[in-house]
Amino acid sequence: MQLSVPELRPSSIEQKVSVMGRRSRAAWISGLCAASLMTSVPAYAVAGGSAASSGAYTFAVKLDIGDGKRSCSGALVDKQWVLTAAGCFADDPKSPKVTEGAPKWKTTATVGRTDLSGSAGTVTDVTQVVPYPERDVVMVQLAKPVSGVTPVAVTTAPPTQGEELKVIGFGRTATEWVPDKLHAAAFAVDAVQDGKLEITGKSAAVCPGDTGGPALRESGGRMELVAVNSTSWQGGCLGTDPAETRTGAVDARVDDLGAWVRQVRYRPVFAAAPWEKATHIASGYFTGGSAGGTRHMDMIVRWSDAEVTLYQGSDDKDPRHPFSAEYQLAEPPKPPKTSIWQHAEQITGASFGGGSDGLIVRWDDGELTQYTHVDKNGFHGEKQLAKAKNTLWPHATQITAGRYSASQQRDDLLVTWDDGRVTLHPDLGANGVAEKAQKLLVNKNTTWTHATQISAGEFTGKKTMDLLVRWSDGEVTIYPGVDTAGLHGEVNVRPKKSYWTNATVVGAGAFVANDRASDVIVRWANGKVTLFAGVDTTGLHAEFKVGE
Repeated sequence: MQLSVPELRPSSIEQKVSVMGRRSRAAWISGLCAASLMTSVPAYAVAGGSAASSGAYTFAVKLDIGDGKRSCSGALVDKQWVLTAAGCFADDPKSPKVTEGAPKWKTTATVGRTDLSGSAGTVTDVTQVVPYPERDVVMVQLAKPVSGVTPVAVTTAPPTQGEELKVIGFGRTATEWVPDKLHAAAFAVDAVQDGKLEITGKSAAVCPGDTGGPALRESGGRMELVAVNSTSWQGGCLGTDPAETRTGAVDARVDDLGAWVRQVRYRPVFAAAPWEKATHIASGYFTGGSAGGTRHMDMIVRWSDAEVTLYQGSDDKDPRHPFSAEYQLAEPPKPPKTSIWQHAEQITGASFGGGSDGLIVRWDDGELTQYTHVDKNGFHGEKQLAKAKNTLWPHATQITAGRYSASQQRDDLLVTWDDGRVTLHPDLGANGVAEKAQKLLVNKNTTWTHATQISAGEFTGKKTMDLLVRWSDGEVTIYPGVDTAGLHGEVNVRPKKSYWTNATVVGAGAFVANDRASDVIVRWANGKVTLFAGVDTTGLHAEFKVGE
């Protein structure tokens, strides 16, 4: 079998020999020549397939790599992202290993133009490629979003043996080396394996140039992307030995990559948010998942215009891209209307059991509110912990919820006050903030009045959670294993007068490994957002930029 390698531009002599040479009757099959050969040659256009009708498969993409050095096909799965084969961008297509980042060769994508002789659609550059590990699949980012074309949906239903799929591509046909039109043909699924499937053209083959092209299922009147062309025998493709009549191919499955596709295409959206306007953050499992699971912690952000956004944690361990989707929980008000979220002074995520995590909010009038559960649909189970306009809670300066007592829920509220006191309110679900349950951890003093940000985390492996403090002079301190008995020593992770004086919003959560809340996310004074993964007693370690 030939590998799915981009088609190389042939010389005029090669074209004449291929067209004029005698070929066996079996080689002149109708249909698409599959995009990848099962030998070390790139797959080309679907040979034997019929030209796609005008307006059909407008999500199909023609990729020109290296100014004609290679040619591949693909499918638009988002206005700015294309799904195709990794081998198209690999140094050696036989071993399709690609490094994430800008493509090695200048690459342009033509989208929405199934007849390349026309002028419809969009032609734009490719800015980066993101490979999926251990599979001949890559996501390709376009320099600008494509308008007027509906992306194809990635299916969630696995292919089945005997199923018929439609394979499309811009590759070679039985009679044309560089066809102008997209071709399509029917293929039967012979075998379904882990990460790939074997298909055979009913009267067509996957050819050079078809590499990365989509294998599609029609479901409920719409097309779904099942796999992308990887390797094939290329029987019947122009230029293939006439003795080769096999029309089988191997495609890389994508039906199980939906979460990864969503995460990758969301990357520029998250990074481009107006982070200089983020005023508060809170972490928790609001959209599903739990410690040790595949989905990592989510993050809630309150913005300066009173909008509230929920960012869903991703499913992989890439610290550069910790979130995969977003949901608006509260809209910014349009004058003269107002929003209660204009009055939020502090927020912190908490766990009260029985479903998704919740949120605790201290308002500017001193009211303290518990939302027992928060999810992508909003705030649920509202409970007033302290009444508005009370005389106590307006003096609270910072709050954070964590697992600081015998309860296994993260619903113990740690509070710093304007007189330097530090108090712990265990088990809010049972006790609320009743004074009789309150534990005094630190008496009045002049030191803790300089605690600018606090966050509960799990950095030291103690039985109870730790406390991360950013001080007004830029020092950063971890207090290990805080409990109802008080603070137990401290670990300095940043000295006084460090650049952490510019840390405007700080939070901790399980955003990367998801075994414990040991990652720290920071919004800086310049509007940048960075993440420190796996913080422990030895320091903050590597810093990753996640927001512009």
